[in-house]
Amino acid sequence: MAQQKLYAGAKLRETRTRLGLTQRAFAEKLGVSLPYLNQMENNNRPVSTGVVLALAQEFGFDVTELSSGDAERMVTDMREALADPVFSDGAPPLADLRLAASNAPALARAFLELHRAYRQTTERLASMDEALGREDMPSRPSPWEEVRDFFHYCDNYIDAVDRAAENIARNQTRGRDVMKTALDMLEQHGITVRSGERDLRHFDPELRELTISSRASGATRRFQILHQLALVTQGKLLDATLDLARFHSDEAREIARIGLANYFAGAALLPYTTFLEAAQETRHDLEMLAERFGASIEQVAHRLSTLQRPGAKGIPFYFVRVDQAGTITKRHSATRLQFARYGGACPLWNVHQAFERPGHFLRQLAETPDGVRYLSIARDVSKPGGAFHAPVRRYAISLGCEVTHASELVYADDLDVTKPAAFQPIGISCRICERRDCHQRSVPPLERRLTIDPNNRGTLPYRIE
Repeated sequence: MAQQKLYAGAKLRETRTRLGLTQRAFAEKLGVSLPYLNQMENNNRPVSTGVVLALAQEFGFDVTELSSGDAERMVTDMREALADPVFSDGAPPLADLRLAASNAPALARAFLELHRAYRQTTERLASMDEALGREDMPSRPSPWEEVRDFFHYCDNYIDAVDRAAENIARNQTRGRDVMKTALDMLEQHGITVRSGERDLRHFDPELRELTISSRASGATRRFQILHQLALVTQGKLLDATLDLARFHSDEAREIARIGLANYFAGAALLPYTTFLEAAQETRHDLEMLAERFGASIEQVAHRLSTLQRPGAKGIPFYFVRVDQAGTITKRHSATRLQFARYGGACPLWNVHQAFERPGHFLRQLAETPDGVRYLSIARDVSKPGGAFHAPVRRYAISLGCEVTHASELVYADDLDVTKPAAFQPIGISCRICERRDCHQRSVPPLERRLTIDPNNRGTLPYRIE
């Protein structure tokens, strides 16, 4: 096995500076020439075995300190920091990061400390801005945030789009039957639908050809066809809705267009009145609804969170989807529970446990710091790629409502919702959660003073005042 070369210029410079030696004097003690030492200190040459021995014999230097472990960890930390969207021009090459970590570790550490302070300040300001309801923030939200807020403040219900989609499915008793209508409408616009294996959905406007992946599930294929139908037949309605939203950027407008087309597809697949009646009849059994309408469990859960039509409202649900890292990729709440805009979700929430029990519905009675109690249902919704080498996308979803509606859900059967001890204390996110004794807390709350006693250690290494 080839021996790994050891580059430790920063350690050599640090050792020489600590000893108060010039390069010439240091080189003489190590038994090397001045140019050779200079090249080693600048990582142009590896540290030789003779120099390692001389360091140990002449200065009692612990040679294990020459290991590059710290530098590699610093490179990893810098790569993570540089992934922040604030660095819009992209990260420097990996080789440059390694040079910085090896040749200028103090500068690299200063950069990491500066970025940490920046993130902490940004999160603190964001938390305060949200808490105070400020509308005069100097910086605009990102396009994704702007679109998310648009749907949030519409209560995730877009009446005109919802009713247009319902008209497509009118007089249909099963969601899968709407596909014949959709295919006929696309054909009337000169569009041919075929199967392919490349993209999930691809529309060629010149050939008037819509290609849907044959690897996708039936529910996904139906959804994508209805999405394209919205773009082709509902352009004026989508534009009118987007005009009313007054987005700050073209990017936000186009992201919202995709969101509205998705909304149309879900509303056509699961038409409002028919779906609401079925939800009430089945006591919101996600599997029965998915089977009845030819939809996926995720599509059904998401649709349940949109049933907020004036005069015909369903149960106010929250809906969320997270990935395996705990990042929230979809969120909406018609309840008093609101998700953190920054950071991940509470680790005590059952949505994170869904990955451990694929194919099962997990139930949880939970109480938030404001004293509101919820029934939460969680399940994994992994999405196979359709081929052996295709990647699998793994997510978990959670659907929940305040416990006052529990009797209307099949998932509440045999749960004692009158027993306070049955409710698990959960929060929103650690940075804004006020609970003082949570055993899963990862970071202290932003606006609380801490007491650190080196002679005392409880669940946390500090006490929250």
